[in-house]
Amino acid sequence: MRRARRENGQALIEAALTVPILLLIAIGIFEFGRAYQTWQILTNAAREGARLAVVPSPDAAAVEARVRLYMQDGQLSKYGTAQVTVNGNATITVNGQPVSASRVTIDYPFDFIMLKPVARLIPGSPGTLGNSLTMQASALMRNEQ
Repeated sequence: MRRARRENGQALIEAALTVPILLLIAIGIFEFGRAYQTWQILTNAAREGARLAVVPSPDAAAVEARVRLYMQDGQLSKYGTAQVTVNGNATITVNGQPVSASRVTIDYPFDFIMLKPVARLIPGSPGTLGNSLTMQASALMRNEQ
C-alpha cells in the first residue's frame, strides 16, 4: 500500500514525456512522405518540360506553362511561385561526344505543415526543425535534330 501511494502520477509523468516524442515521430513520417510526393511531382514536371524543350525551335513560355500545369494537376499549391528555368543551350555527352541538350530546373518552396508546431513541444529540439525549404528538381534531355 505504501509503495502504491508513492507512485501516484507516475503514469502521467511518463505519458507527458513520451507523447510529444511519439507525436513528433508520427508527424515526421507523414510530413516526409508528403515532401517525397512533392519532390516526385516536381521531378515529373521537369521531365515533362524537358520533353517539350528538346523539339526544334522550342517556345520557352510553352515549356514553363507545361511545367506549371503539371504542378497544378499534381495539386501543388505554390505552382505559381515556383521558379522554372529552361536552358536550351546545355550539353550532354553521348558516346564520348558532347551534344546539344535542354535542361529544365524547378525551384519550389516547400512548407512543412505540422512538423514545426510539434517540434516546439520537445524541449531542446533544434529551432530549424520543420522550417521551409526549397526543393529542386531538374531534367536534362538531348535535343532533337
